[in-house]
Amino acid sequence: MLHVENHGVRSWILDGKFGLEKESLRILEDGTLSHSQHPFSDDEHIVKDFCENQTEINTSVHASAKEAIGELEFHNKRIYEKLKSLPQREYLWPFSNPPYIQNERDIPVALFGGIQVSKTAYREYLSAKYGRYKMTFSGIHVNYSFSDELLKAEFPLQEDDDFQKFKNRFYLELAQKLAVYGWLLVAVSAASPLLDSSFLEKGVCGRDVFTGMASVRCGEMGYWNEFAPILDYHDISSYTDSIRKYVNMGLLKAPSELYYPVRLKPAGENYLESLQKDGVNHIELRMFDLNPLVNAGVEEKDIVFAQLFMIWLASAPSQLVSEKDQIQAVQNFKNAARYDLKTVNILTPDGKIDSVACTALTVIDKMWEFYHRLSIDVDRILEFQYEKFTDGDNRYAWKIRRQFGNGYVKRGLELAEERQGS
Repeated sequence: MLHVENHGVRSWILDGKFGLEKESLRILEDGTLSHSQHPFSDDEHIVKDFCENQTEINTSVHASAKEAIGELEFHNKRIYEKLKSLPQREYLWPFSNPPYIQNERDIPVALFGGIQVSKTAYREYLSAKYGRYKMTFSGIHVNYSFSDELLKAEFPLQEDDDFQKFKNRFYLELAQKLAVYGWLLVAVSAASPLLDSSFLEKGVCGRDVFTGMASVRCGEMGYWNEFAPILDYHDISSYTDSIRKYVNMGLLKAPSELYYPVRLKPAGENYLESLQKDGVNHIELRMFDLNPLVNAGVEEKDIVFAQLFMIWLASAPSQLVSEKDQIQAVQNFKNAARYDLKTVNILTPDGKIDSVACTALTVIDKMWEFYHRLSIDVDRILEFQYEKFTDGDNRYAWKIRRQFGNGYVKRGLELAEERQGS
């Protein structure tokens, strides 16, 4: 845990690095998915994800959430301009849930050549195992690292004699806490309450469907493996071995198939071997929905809140998390994806059970107390999140259901056209 009472630690506590990944589907003027090839073949910042018509923006690393979002908006505009110039006009779909899907051919697996050809084969495997429809879900991934200055100030206060070993342990402990409490980030960022009927009934387009979820992709229908993973956070070798175990058992084709909301990542290429050999560089939060209510697709205050949340967790005492707690943690994430957070509960490792809304307010109150004690003004950020749980009308999902209901795809297409200036 961070020793925030130490002046050296406290002086660097808000220092960190941010990187964002944003997935979006390319669509046509009639609300169907594009069938054209990815139009950014040699761009390191704009790549394709599962399917050929799913773009992914990868920002550089920035010293603030505002700067990272600024780069995200810059690449959004680059995509808009490119899509305007195509022979058949295309748009970026602003929602996490897809628009009309006529059939599986609307979801062409991304094509890779040369030494990357295995990426296409891997996507074919995912398609067969999970179905292509699920792969159209899009979201925001937030990558965050604490500054080396902060960690070096904390290092002498720990028992480790090796800095990277300490850094690994620090992030492993944080990842374990996020597994238990990360459901809160689902609750504050959920923004996908509506589906088109074609997602559930093949070829039946144009009828809005509400499933009772605020975030479909984070709920029961979303990105989850067929088992609740049990990860070993004791040290980096134990952690990587606990993931590799599922590959060896045949439950996963590759470590990247572990659909967990929190990932520890090395610098450079994301390989399990690199993570074990070189250690943790940053942590990835994968639970943010695309937010159509803001141009960038993600609200800056939500990313700053995630940073403040991780600092608070990193400063909290360590706690023993059992296998039972890890299994319950998966269910907590799914419960936090529900639309009405007063009707579903969170069960925490200390045995307390309360509604998602009440538990969220309790956590935010503790964060408030923590930052006030440090004389750090975070009122604007915490008030913004607090109000989402005192009044459901302040939640993104509730706003989106009102604004885009009764014609979800049609209204979403109007927004996409407006954003791209047509």
